Amino acid sequence: MTIAAALLTTAMLVSVALADTVNFDNFKTGLPPPGWTATKTGSGTAKWTVEPDDTAPSKPNVLKQSGQATYPVCIQDDTSLKDGFVEVKFKPISGKEDQAGGLVWPVKDSNNYYIARANALEDNVTIYHTINGRRTEKKRTNTKVASNTWHTLRVDFQDNHLTVTFDGKKAIEWDDDTFKHAGQVGVWTKADSVTLFDDFSYGSK
Repeated sequence: MTIAAALLTTAMLVSVALADTVNFDNFKTGLPPPGWTATKTGSGTAKWTVEPDDTAPSKPNVLKQSGQATYPVCIQDDTSLKDGFVEVKFKPISGKEDQAGGLVWPVKDSNNYYIARANALEDNVTIYHTINGRRTEKKRTNTKVASNTWHTLRVDFQDNHLTVTFDGKKAIEWDDDTFKHAGQVGVWTKADSVTLFDDFSYGSK
């Protein structure tokens, strides 16, 4: 094996070692997932619970948001990423005001983070930042987001460059310097969205 090949192999092993996936299958149903902060931005009552679902990409369980709040957020506690990626499979079920599924990073607290989200009522993918609880849109792309269908949403972030991928296709690229710190990662919905999440993965770069 050449030195270059050995270095490449080592880099790949390190990359794998730094990635992790949560599929919620070993958690007790009817309760929020342990090791996560099930909360919200704004007012209302978010309801985050682990539930069985026959359509789950990795059976038997999913993370479900079925409450109503300004922005329900569920944050994994033991994470801290500055440069890396976060990815999730999500299924928008219902909602008259919104049918959204999203990712948040690098979370400082429930009022400060970036969002990448897809919305089945609006058929678009959008990047926002939330500062002191106030959400501001940065960039959006129109694309079909079907209800009652599993989708994959991913964000890669390196320095100030953000890349959002939806169902395997690049949706948005954006440069932003709002948050430069390492932070937690998690999932997000809006308003009355009933949304399922599964196979939450993340890693450093």
